[in-house]
Amino acid sequence: MAEYIQLFTTTESREDAEMISREVVEKRLAACAQVLGPITSTYWWKEEIEKTEEWLCIMKSRRDLFNELEETIKGIHPYEVPEIVAAPIVFGSSSYLEWLGQETKAG
Repeated sequence: MAEYIQLFTTTESREDAEMISREVVEKRLAACAQVLGPITSTYWWKEEIEKTEEWLCIMKSRRDLFNELEETIKGIHPYEVPEIVAAPIVFGSSSYLEWLGQETKAG
């Protein structure tokens, strides 16, 4: 059975998050992508604490597609160092996970 992940990235605009979502779903690197926001992010950047409004993109995929997802996101993401992190999906309904596997590209 495939191992599934949720991958997260943030962007400065809704349009960028929607562009990333569309790209990874079209390429079947993710079965689903959701855009949430705006959210407030506080973080260190170049020796300063920054606080910005961002949009969160959550993608559902398979673990074996992480590297390709990462490269695709890096190729279109406007940030110098984009957040690209994944968490395992430990449990999920069998029908949802089956759908997730069917809608991502063959391994």
